[in-house]
Amino acid sequence: MKWSEVSVHTTQEAVEAVSNILHEAGASGVVIEDPEILHREWDVSYGEIYQLSPMDYPTEGVIIKAYLPLSNNLRKITEEIQLSVDNLVQFGIPIGKGEVTLAEVDDEDWETAWKKYYKPVQISERITIIPTWEEYTPRDQAELIIELDPGMAFGTGTHPTTVLCIRALEKWLKPSDQVIDVGCGSGILSIAAAKLGANRILAMDLDEIAVKSTKMNAELNRLSDKIEIKQNNLLEGIAGPVDLIVSNILAEIIVRFIDDAYQCLAKDGLFITSGIIAQKEEEVITGLKQAGFTILETTMLEDWVSIVAKK
Repeated sequence: MKWSEVSVHTTQEAVEAVSNILHEAGASGVVIEDPEILHREWDVSYGEIYQLSPMDYPTEGVIIKAYLPLSNNLRKITEEIQLSVDNLVQFGIPIGKGEVTLAEVDDEDWETAWKKYYKPVQISERITIIPTWEEYTPRDQAELIIELDPGMAFGTGTHPTTVLCIRALEKWLKPSDQVIDVGCGSGILSIAAAKLGANRILAMDLDEIAVKSTKMNAELNRLSDKIEIKQNNLLEGIAGPVDLIVSNILAEIIVRFIDDAYQCLAKDGLFITSGIIAQKEEEVITGLKQAGFTILETTMLEDWVSIVAKK
């Protein structure tokens, strides 16, 4: 079978937004080629480091790739992707070249080649993410394993914003907490919350593909009984109170539902947010304080920020 490789040459700031555009176009996952990773000072206390070749990365900007089946509508889909990428500048998101290109790949090449880049990775003190095809023996009884298949998910779970959210959940979530995951994507934060002892989790996303992906990953991790999954626009129509809300989406989206999050939380409830590029940190903090939240913690990883706020 032949597949179309859709590549978007953009900026690091636009990675989350462009990835979402590709998911909405029908991609079940994306590959992010960011040359910044070649110069990163690695935190060797988590995960393993693999040799990387500069030949696999652009000399400037970031390339985000998605894979779609060949079809007669592909040209129209590509044009819609280009238009959506161009429109990001209206939201203050720099797109760099913003160039969308197409290439053909064989199904067999894609099915096997990408797996070599995905290995078990410890992303916090207790949580390790492993691909379903890898054998892995936990280090000790305290280690929590999340199984993911990126073929059906939004990524490998190792993006800095995801790591920040999981580390915050590990630090602040209390056993038996009631949790809402807004913009659940692959469901990894909901799964992490369940593994860490949350009593019930409501996972929501506006994207139908994300809802299906979360359901599959919840089943894969045998957590369907603890995670309720539904299609929903942010917190519209959702009543609390719950103990904790977590959301890993763009800062521009977070500020739209800060007031709703405040209303949904119980007294002393926590709001954990990430997906926030460093330049947007103050905007989100200002919105949280205006709604009545107290900022408990801000944490940065690379150019991304997570914020823990208390009602």
